[in-house]
Amino acid sequence: MFDSMFSDKITITKKSDDVFELDQRMVKIRENEKGLMAVSYVAPVFEAMDLEDFFDDVIASEYLSMNIGGAGEFTVMFRGIVDGKGKNFPQNLDYKIILLQEPKWLDERENVQLTGFSKFKIRGKISDDADELL
Repeated sequence: MFDSMFSDKITITKKSDDVFELDQRMVKIRENEKGLMAVSYVAPVFEAMDLEDFFDDVIASEYLSMNIGGAGEFTVMFRGIVDGKGKNFPQNLDYKIILLQEPKWLDERENVQLTGFSKFKIRGKISDDADELL
């Protein structure tokens, strides 16, 4: 095998510089188009308890730092922890899902509801009549 410059750890850091490390072999990360990440973590019960203790005083929408494999830190917002279901794990393993979201500052025009109660649609160009009014 080759020597990798990346580690096998995912670190999550609070503002108080408390750090929690996850082993990448025990993690699966999924993300949707709005930046919501579900970090599925299967771990021994004592590690899952440490995870819950780490996030015990973190409030929803609090900013955290995340570093996957030493590739560099990025900011995420904490959304919560959910107990995983649907898997038959041995009694000594626990399944937790950490919900995080990447903060995105999108152009408001991209977030307009195009269907439903309003027929208003943003156009890319101001009409020629509007130029005469200015």
